[in-house]
Amino acid sequence: MEVSRHPPSCGIKNLYPLLLNAIQDDLASLVKKWEARVGAKETEITMKMGRKVWTPKTFCPHSRTVTTLSSPFLVSSPSLEDEELRELKELLRWPDPHGIVSLNSSTSPLNFECHILHPKAKYSVGDYLEVVLTTQDHWKRPKTYGGDFFRAKLHTPKLKAGVTGLVTDHQNGTYTISFLLLWVGEVQISIRLVHSSEVVQIMKKARDLRPDKVYFQGHFQRNGTEETTECNMEIPGRPVCKYEDQRNGETWVCVRPKNLPCDSLVYHSVGGYRKVTNKTEDSLMARELTDQELALQIPPVHVISSNSLEFTGTKQLQLPACCPGVVATQPSGFYYNDMWMTLACSHKRFPTSAEASTCLKGKIIHMFGDSTLRQWWEYLLRFIPTIRQIDLHVGYKSGPLMAVDPGNGLVIHWRAHGSPLRTDKTMIADLHYMANDIANIGGGPDVVIVFTIWAHFTTHPVEMYIRRVRNIRRSIAELLTRSPKTTVIIKTANTGYKSIYGSDWLSLQLDMILRKMFSELPVAVVDAWDMTSCHYLRDDIHPGKIIIQNEVDMFLSFICPHST
Repeated sequence: MEVSRHPPSCGIKNLYPLLLNAIQDDLASLVKKWEARVGAKETEITMKMGRKVWTPKTFCPHSRTVTTLSSPFLVSSPSLEDEELRELKELLRWPDPHGIVSLNSSTSPLNFECHILHPKAKYSVGDYLEVVLTTQDHWKRPKTYGGDFFRAKLHTPKLKAGVTGLVTDHQNGTYTISFLLLWVGEVQISIRLVHSSEVVQIMKKARDLRPDKVYFQGHFQRNGTEETTECNMEIPGRPVCKYEDQRNGETWVCVRPKNLPCDSLVYHSVGGYRKVTNKTEDSLMARELTDQELALQIPPVHVISSNSLEFTGTKQLQLPACCPGVVATQPSGFYYNDMWMTLACSHKRFPTSAEASTCLKGKIIHMFGDSTLRQWWEYLLRFIPTIRQIDLHVGYKSGPLMAVDPGNGLVIHWRAHGSPLRTDKTMIADLHYMANDIANIGGGPDVVIVFTIWAHFTTHPVEMYIRRVRNIRRSIAELLTRSPKTTVIIKTANTGYKSIYGSDWLSLQLDMILRKMFSELPVAVVDAWDMTSCHYLRDDIHPGKIIIQNEVDMFLSFICPHST
């Protein structure tokens, strides 16, 4: 079975084949057309693919009606949950070498063969460019199994343009990588071996069997006595204090202190990192073998404008407004002149603080997640000068944080998603489960919920993450049932981690779970994975300003899809 190595689309349909038939103008003119679509009124479009007509529905809050949501969103059923768990594990299935091999037998970033598949005399905007990659080990012997984790992009540095490639693993040591050509000019192929299949196996084992590799501390205090013990989602074989949330069943445990009761827990903090790899595993994960760009011998490819197509019909690509529920595409977009161009919807630009402020006028925004989402909060505070932070006298890294713009009736909240959380010493009372906070929000047309959850779960078995996401999903479904005009936005995972404690591969697995579990709810998705995968900036768990600006523009587009 062949496997595509890319986050799944969050919608029901994949527009990849459609886009190949629909994009026909050179990118410069295409960008102008997309940007000229400010103020578009449609909530439904028609795209012709030969004789087939596709009419995707969107869920703009102003037109959304009450929808009856059924299990497993609102009703807890063990049988449905078990079935969903099986489906998710099948989605995550990844081939492995069936045992740790020696360094010399592992995939080498130096030894490989790569060529363009079915090269053409000319390439036009809208065409595929496909390459075949055959891997070898350090002795230059062909690999006979798949499972390597590659990331690929097509880019033109002088245009600040880039798009991700779709990697298909044939599970025999050979990979096909497909790129959609989206702009005119010289394009270059970049392929990185992030982790060999042997390293992926190591990471999977450490995730599933050693969640204690990152540990936390609970700080107990009572009547001048203080004790600090180890905490985590599970600590088997030791006497513990168990803290169970009555609403969602989530648990957190700390080793029982010797002299203080369990209810004297006051603070939480990250404890440290345990080494869980041996010398052989360390050699396979060496820096010089991790996230290495392949020295391809493929020259740049010249892409020209396309003036003719195989289908008859409109000569202009039309996109729906950016509303929750819009069908996702793969790739989800691309960069051109450092601007993100989504292929899923007609998104807007907010180049001035006045435009952003107008969009957010009268809104109450609730942000839940980690520091990668806090970057949005920080960007808005810097970008819109009339927003002021309110000092709530709490720790900044975990929150809760609050900012207001009284003149525009804007309120922005941010807070961390709760344990597990690698953070400084923080009061337990300030760490809330996201699902509970969402359950206490009334919602409405001026309420926006945006969340992300992944980075602090990469060290834990996926079952724990699935349980957390399931609780969040139930709260979101309940919110949309009682207040269907509430806007809900998900920020996906982004690239940046490369270690046993937080690899991009581990992040990708969680990202696939999150997208799949929310694929049938009318929520919006800001694809931070693609937006960080094909940019020229180096990977960073906290992306640079230009990427954050593009992410926030997408965020604002979902809030104000028809802004002018």
